[in-house]
Amino acid sequence: MDLSGARWRKSSRSGSDGGSCIEVATNLFGVVAVRDSKDLGGSVLVVPADCWRSFVVQVKGMTE
Repeated sequence: MDLSGARWRKSSRSGSDGGSCIEVATNLFGVVAVRDSKDLGGSVLVVPADCWRSFVVQVKGMTE
């Protein structure tokens, strides 16, 4: 998959201490890409956008 147009943003839940951080790209058609912010050239997880939305809803429900 061509991710050259991905606009990455750091998760708002990532800490500022350089620890466990992820970045997501939500500007891709029909999918969301997720990567480790400390390994920009590493592996990228690409999931269907509707699955990502469901995941986020579930996680937010666990933290409220």
